Amino acid sequence: MLTLFRWLIRIVTGVILLAVAGFGLAYWFASRSLPDYEATLRAEGLAAPVEIVRDNANVPHIFGASDADVYFALGFAHAQDRLWQMTMLRRTAQGRLSELFGERTLEIDTLLRRLDLYRLSVASVEDQDAATRAMLRAYAAGVNAWIAEVNDGARGRGAPEMWLFNHAIAPWQEADSIAVVKLMALQLSSHLEHEVIRARTQLVLEPERLRDLLPEAPGDGIAAPGRRAEWMDGLPRFAESGRGVPDPLSPARPRELAGASNAWTAAPARSAAGSTLLANDPHLQLTAPSIWYLARLELGSGGVIGGTIPGVPVIMSGRSAELGWGLTSSYLDDQDVYIEQLNPENPNEYRGLDGFQPFRTRDSIVQVRDAPAVTLKLRWTENGPVLPGEHYDLGLITPPGHVTSLAWTALSPDDTSLTAARRLMEAKSVEQGIEASALYIAPSQNLTLADAGSIAIKTIGAMPDRSPRHQSQGRIPSRGWLEQNRWRGVLDYVRNPQFIDPENGILGNTNNKMVERPFPNHVSFAYGDTQRVNRWQRLMQAREVHTRESFIEAQLDTVSFTARSLLPLIGADLWFTGQAAPDGTPERLRQRALDLLGDWNGEMNEHLPEPLIYAAWLRALQDRLIRDELGPLARDYTHVQPVFIERVFRDVDGAGIWCDVIQSAREETCAEIARLALDDALLWIGERWGAELESLRWGDAHEATHDHPVLGEAPVLRWFVNIRQSTSGGDNTLLRGRTAGTGDNPFRNVHGAGFRGVYDFADPDSSVFVISTGQSGHPLSRHYDDLGELWRRGEYIPMSLDPDLARAGAVGITQLLPR
Repeated sequence: MLTLFRWLIRIVTGVILLAVAGFGLAYWFASRSLPDYEATLRAEGLAAPVEIVRDNANVPHIFGASDADVYFALGFAHAQDRLWQMTMLRRTAQGRLSELFGERTLEIDTLLRRLDLYRLSVASVEDQDAATRAMLRAYAAGVNAWIAEVNDGARGRGAPEMWLFNHAIAPWQEADSIAVVKLMALQLSSHLEHEVIRARTQLVLEPERLRDLLPEAPGDGIAAPGRRAEWMDGLPRFAESGRGVPDPLSPARPRELAGASNAWTAAPARSAAGSTLLANDPHLQLTAPSIWYLARLELGSGGVIGGTIPGVPVIMSGRSAELGWGLTSSYLDDQDVYIEQLNPENPNEYRGLDGFQPFRTRDSIVQVRDAPAVTLKLRWTENGPVLPGEHYDLGLITPPGHVTSLAWTALSPDDTSLTAARRLMEAKSVEQGIEASALYIAPSQNLTLADAGSIAIKTIGAMPDRSPRHQSQGRIPSRGWLEQNRWRGVLDYVRNPQFIDPENGILGNTNNKMVERPFPNHVSFAYGDTQRVNRWQRLMQAREVHTRESFIEAQLDTVSFTARSLLPLIGADLWFTGQAAPDGTPERLRQRALDLLGDWNGEMNEHLPEPLIYAAWLRALQDRLIRDELGPLARDYTHVQPVFIERVFRDVDGAGIWCDVIQSAREETCAEIARLALDDALLWIGERWGAELESLRWGDAHEATHDHPVLGEAPVLRWFVNIRQSTSGGDNTLLRGRTAGTGDNPFRNVHGAGFRGVYDFADPDSSVFVISTGQSGHPLSRHYDDLGELWRRGEYIPMSLDPDLARAGAVGITQLLPR
């Protein structure tokens, strides 16, 4: 027995030692790719020495003798910290993820090959002006210099992920940066999905009820939805979606998780310090690392600082000494889906304006890891690329003998968006900033601008020129062989909406509708916000003058206008009614919940129980209202539609009929449905979080999930690469934390402000910014998540162009010398 015990001790000790050795070996291999920021390196492609000063937040401040050398160093810094992220963005745009991940990503690659974004990016290189071409060449050379350093210096393949998915890294090309911008356009676009969901819903509902569930953005003169299109006759009414949970690697996000953002600015008359203010927080999918990367560039035109996207050599949102700029999604309707009729005698032809004509075709081979290669037959019509039915549920709204194609401004082979972005960095005034953005194509954005004395908002990006006779006005797919449905080009830039120096001295956008113009000069019929803008208006009007602090306060505001407006409606017949109920009964639990909500001010604070009760109630309520009418289609309405709930409970145009359950014999009232939905919500909360309502925390459900797109679900590794944080805010607060809408916990915070910046032109160096994780994409770096806790707490770091301040707290200074 003693001998057995000794051998057991030896075996356990050996296993522990082997595990420790294995962990140590893995750590050593992974840590080899950690860059040394205090270094002097020689690089091919530089004309003169360049200095990269990394401040204590690891923000690189880049100083060089020429703009080309500065862009070279930015490419070098991006690659040092985010090489894996950059290569993944490029592979995604190229449709080459399956070479690494096998059949898991084949659908993503198929979509990207059919959209042909990378080939269009290559074609767009020649359309950039000379200075932009020089920028792209220098940036690519900087990225490739770090790749060469990784290869020559045995720097752990450049990133820990490369050990698991080993594949040669191709040199960075000029077109790669353009492709990343086009990829962002795909992530920010949602009108294709809006058309599909509207068409599917229109198969089920009459026009009056469609207006309830998919209302137009508030405003005067909104046209009523038209009748069902003839081509929809015979389509299945209650077809179930075949789309599952989106792969984290997919850039095609569900329509409810497309781009969003906030931006607002104050003129000198509305600023306490007598100069302009600007705040911006773009909203994208939360990932680890963040898509944003902070940087400062000292260009010949002056210093610029702000948020960049690795792979793209421009400051997307930031400031110079003279001008600040911010971006919000405009929700411009820049996509149209077309129903294309196939020739019954020849499926290789489709119906054009003058009869049947052949598709433009090309074969494309997708290499798949551990599986045979897949050959795709890519097809285009005069309207755009043909997309098969498995993408975006297009098959559910495609009649037999037809296919669908897509017209989209981002599919331009002459995309000069990067030229516009480079010129914007050099602009010195609002007027110059608007002029510089004339060449911007996609994704369409609302550009908010502020110089020392002037403010403006300009919608940038190509606006499709549609015929007034367009059959669907772009709301649902239309027949592609009819001339009145086709685009006639794009509108002149001067037609894009703009606002300059308004009388009230305040401008802003929360993805809300900004202009009311009749079709076809409209911007969109579907916007990203009808709620946050109400709270923003209240905060802007509450002060005669604003400060940097009041703009920060607005960025971090967690009060839900939606909760304040809807709770009195849906609970009107429930509060202070009914008999007293004993503890432990559903009635008593409902009374406790109503008591909590009755005293609540609508603040979506992470430490409170009321936001969770409210959110669960609204979700259960919408499900009860639409489930019997929509059937399986109801599952695709993943988020609460506040305007729909309001229309129902105010009985706008008879919308109260939604409260009656079709399948039941009696006629239910809205008060009954609200009560039943509250019981549903409390039952769900009890099963998921416990029945002690007072001890609930919204932050436990509304946890920010900065997950690694590749390793985020891997056993053990996910504990090292994922960043989880309890957060305040919600779907409809200015501190927007968009919930997942699906899964066991539909209230996970998955989409929010990965970048926040506030610029004060009375004292520009007091401007501040922050990102949601850290600058490094390396999980072993202390800069992987060091800014994340500041972001969660609503704190910022300085945004100074003073080189002495950067040097004073530098964590390292990298000297790049010509080879």
